[in-house]
Amino acid sequence: MRRVIALFLLASLILSLVACSGDEIAFTNTASAAQLAVETGQGTTAVNLQPTAEVAHTPVAVEYDSDDLEASQPSSTMSTIELAGDTIQVEGSGVTVDGTVATIANAGTYGISGTLDDGQIIVDTHDQETVFLVLDGVEITSSTSAPIFVSNAEKVVITLADGTESYLTDGDSYIFEDAESDEPNAALFSKDDLTINGSGSLAVNANYNNGIASKDDLKITGGTITVNAANDGIKGRDSVAVLEGELTINAGADGIQSNNDEDAEKGYVSIEGGTLTITAGLDGIQAETNLSISGGEITLITGGGSVSGGGGGGWGGRGMEGNPNQTSDSVKGLKAGVSVAITGGAIEISSLDDAVHSNGTITIDGGDLVIASGDDGVHADTALVINGGNLNITESYEGLESASITINDGTIRLISSDDGINTSSGSGSDAAGGMPMTQRRPGGFESGNNSLYINGGYLAVDAGGDGLDSNGPIEMTGGVVVVNGPTSNGNGALDYLGSFNISGGYLVAVGSAGMAEAPSTNSTQYSVIFNMPSSLPGGTMIHIESESGKEVLSFVPTKAYQSVVFSSPDLENVETYVVYAGGESTGTATDGLYAGGNHSGGTQVTSFTISGMVTGAGSQMGGFRGGGRPPGP
Repeated sequence: MRRVIALFLLASLILSLVACSGDEIAFTNTASAAQLAVETGQGTTAVNLQPTAEVAHTPVAVEYDSDDLEASQPSSTMSTIELAGDTIQVEGSGVTVDGTVATIANAGTYGISGTLDDGQIIVDTHDQETVFLVLDGVEITSSTSAPIFVSNAEKVVITLADGTESYLTDGDSYIFEDAESDEPNAALFSKDDLTINGSGSLAVNANYNNGIASKDDLKITGGTITVNAANDGIKGRDSVAVLEGELTINAGADGIQSNNDEDAEKGYVSIEGGTLTITAGLDGIQAETNLSISGGEITLITGGGSVSGGGGGGWGGRGMEGNPNQTSDSVKGLKAGVSVAITGGAIEISSLDDAVHSNGTITIDGGDLVIASGDDGVHADTALVINGGNLNITESYEGLESASITINDGTIRLISSDDGINTSSGSGSDAAGGMPMTQRRPGGFESGNNSLYINGGYLAVDAGGDGLDSNGPIEMTGGVVVVNGPTSNGNGALDYLGSFNISGGYLVAVGSAGMAEAPSTNSTQYSVIFNMPSSLPGGTMIHIESESGKEVLSFVPTKAYQSVVFSSPDLENVETYVVYAGGESTGTATDGLYAGGNHSGGTQVTSFTISGMVTGAGSQMGGFRGGGRPPGP
């Protein structure tokens, strides 16, 4: 977690640094990249993109029929069902009444109004046409079953009439036809396709099980809907699609769920618009296959929120198997079995478990996400690709985690108590015969068959563990990357297996020096690493300029740091630069990185000259590593 260390004894520390000039190091002018980071908060997407992991996402294209979108209104031509306490009056055809149960047997339009103290509306038709129910201000309570039960129909469209309020309430136990039956199991239950539209309101109080459920497709295209459910809030077995509407869901289990696991083209959730506020005991929105979000305003709290996770790491992620605080429940914000695709919308998540999770892949092309997570901010088992959008992870155990991560564009800011970015298979053991295939890692063996690609965008990391941690290679071709790494010498701002090749972009990574790594010497862009003999307090500026006075770096880390890694396309070979500790800048700062203005004050530490693709200097703490981790633990 972020901590700011008070400035103290800086003068004496700087004097000790001046006396300890080591191997040569240099930084070059990266004013253009720094200016871009400050002015826009993001970098440019590189033209020469590195290969990325293939992301298999089946786009969710929801088709809305005209009857899904066009709300019916009460009229003199429709049949009407008037509820009056313990009696039901019907005008028109298609309805039979048995005590306090009204059964609709024919397709058509039915206006329903009034109050039913303990009864039920049943739809049981065999027509190949749609049944329209217009809720014109109703209050239906059933102590033993679903207040509205669609037993059989081609399709049912429920319209919430303009300016009306309707209420459905069930009891805490149901009476079924026989011992083998378990349906209905929701206060508003349909065995067939169900659509809710209109501009009125509906409150569903589900004391037995689920709130609103369909065994086929469930679509919501309008209305103000409030669901309080003992189990799942809104559930569509084949799909749930939200086009418009205002939804407030309080659920003991999942907020929204689609759970068809027998058809690859079903079991999806699509959110295109509307306002969704979900408080869930388990997952916020869960799709068996694909979850797509292209619009809307979504607020999710799951498992009591991230605070229940112990402040970002109360129980661990894939790398923390065996943690006694780990829960067996799935308490995620957004979750899908195959893929998550986010192209738009404003999403705010506070989750005990991963905020955004896929057992397969995740793609983020747009949208604004604000995330606080007790575990991972964004986690994909197979591949995570970020092509755009704004992602702000304010709290997490690990910020981004996947076997393969590709960042092509977008603005990402993240805070993590452990690794900021982690590419890991998370398998726990990729070893044969009890011996590591390449590298022993905490929580298991890693094969190194993971990758991190940074081709563009803007990334700011504040990590308690490793800043960028790849259990495999890193390739960087563009973008701006700022890393405030760990203070513990057991972690590093950069940590990778194999190689870290830079061919473009802007990188500054600071942190402890015990495990400090530089990019690989076979990169095509110059890098430098400078390890100081002792830590400087957080808030102490590191400033580097050429001998002619041209600024290349002015950066104020958030925490104590001893190692500085810097790379820029403007670095030039056989160029000498001067390093200062302390002082201040008149420029504009973004995430501690200054652009423009002039630096003043501070004390010169030393000067260095670029002498190769990776230039090292200062106290090397046993020698920096420019080619990845050495073998061994």
